[in-house]
Amino acid sequence: MRTILTIVAVVVVLVLGKIFFFKKPEEKGGGGPGGGGGAAAGRGGEKGKGGPGGAGGPGGGPPTSVNIFVTGFQTLDNAVTSPGTVFPNEEVQLMSESAGRIVALNIKEGSRVATGQVIAKIKDTDLQAQLKKINYQIELAKQTDARQKKLLEINAISREEYEITSNTLNTLDADKEFLETSIEKTVLRAPFAGKISFKNVSQGAYVSPATTLATLVQTNPVKIDFAIPEKYSTQIRLGSNVKFEVEGQSTSYSASIVAIDPKIDPNLRTLKVRAIAQNPNDRLIPGMFVKVTVDLDISQAIMIPTEAIIPVLKGKKVYVMQNGKVAEKMVETGLRNEKNIQITSGLTSGDSLIVSGIMSIKKDAPVKVKQVVK
Repeated sequence: MRTILTIVAVVVVLVLGKIFFFKKPEEKGGGGPGGGGGAAAGRGGEKGKGGPGGAGGPGGGPPTSVNIFVTGFQTLDNAVTSPGTVFPNEEVQLMSESAGRIVALNIKEGSRVATGQVIAKIKDTDLQAQLKKINYQIELAKQTDARQKKLLEINAISREEYEITSNTLNTLDADKEFLETSIEKTVLRAPFAGKISFKNVSQGAYVSPATTLATLVQTNPVKIDFAIPEKYSTQIRLGSNVKFEVEGQSTSYSASIVAIDPKIDPNLRTLKVRAIAQNPNDRLIPGMFVKVTVDLDISQAIMIPTEAIIPVLKGKKVYVMQNGKVAEKMVETGLRNEKNIQITSGLTSGDSLIVSGIMSIKKDAPVKVKQVVK
C-alpha cells in the first residue's frame, strides 16, 4: 500500500513540474517550424508598419525633396520688342496723263525735287494750234456779241438772234478751257517733295498714260510699320512714342504712333501699328529692317522662372506645393526675358511654385521643401 502511494506522488510531481517548469517550444520562440517565422513576421509588421498607411505601403512613398519659388510681384521691364520695316512716307509712280513724245525730261536719278517741279513735258504743238484758233474765234464772237447787243437795244433784231450769238461765245469759252486743260496734262509735275528713283524712259520716247517714267519717293519723314501680339493691343495709344534700332547702326531712333489697324490679323494674331520718324539725314532707307521697342503700361507683375512652365495640350501649367502635396495650376503667360516669364493669370502672390524635379512628380504626390530659390 505504501508503495502505491509513493508511485502516485511521483506521477503528480512530474505532471506539475511539466506544467509549471517546462515551456512549450512555441512559447520560447525556438527553432520549431513556424516559430522563428512567426516572430520575424511579427517584428517585421511592427517595424515596417506594413499596413495601408505605412510609409512603405501601397498608399504612398517618402516625400520628394523639391526646390520651391515663392511667387510675388516684381518690377517689370515693361517693354515688348517687335520686328519692323521702314517705308517711305509717300511714294508714287510718275505717269503722263496724255500720250505723246517727250520733248523735255528734267529729272536726274537719285536727285531731290520740290513740290510742283516740272518732271517731263509732252509735245503739245497740235493743241497749241487749236488753242490759237479758238482764241481767234472767241475774239470774233465777242465783237459780234457787242454789235448784236446794240441792235437788240433798238429792237433791230429779235432776242432769239442775240441769245444764239451769246451762246456761241459761251461755247467757244468752254472749248478753250478744255484745250487749256489738255495742254496742262502734257506737263508732268512732282506732286510732293522727294527723291527720284531710276528713270524708265529717255527724252524723245513716245509714252502713253500707262507708261511709268520714274518713281518719286518721300524719305523725310519715313513710316515704321510693325506688329505686336494681340494681348497688348489695349496698351497701344495714338501719339505714343516708340524706339527702334537699325542693324549696323549704334543710334537709337524715336517715332510717334500715327495709325493703328482697326482689326487683328486672324492668322498671326497680331495688331499692325504704324509710326512716323523724322529722317533729315537720310540714314533711314525705305525697306530697312528695324527692331522696335514699345513701352507698355505694366509696372508690377508676377514673374516666375521659365523652366517651371510645362506645356500641355490645353495650354500651360505649373506645379505648386499645397499642404505638403503637389497641385496643378493652369496659367497664362505674357512678357518673357532671359530667365523669367510673366504670369498674367493662374497664380497669386505667395504661391509656392515647384521649380525642380517637375518631370518626375505628379499631382497629389507628397513633397517637402529642399531649398527656397530666388
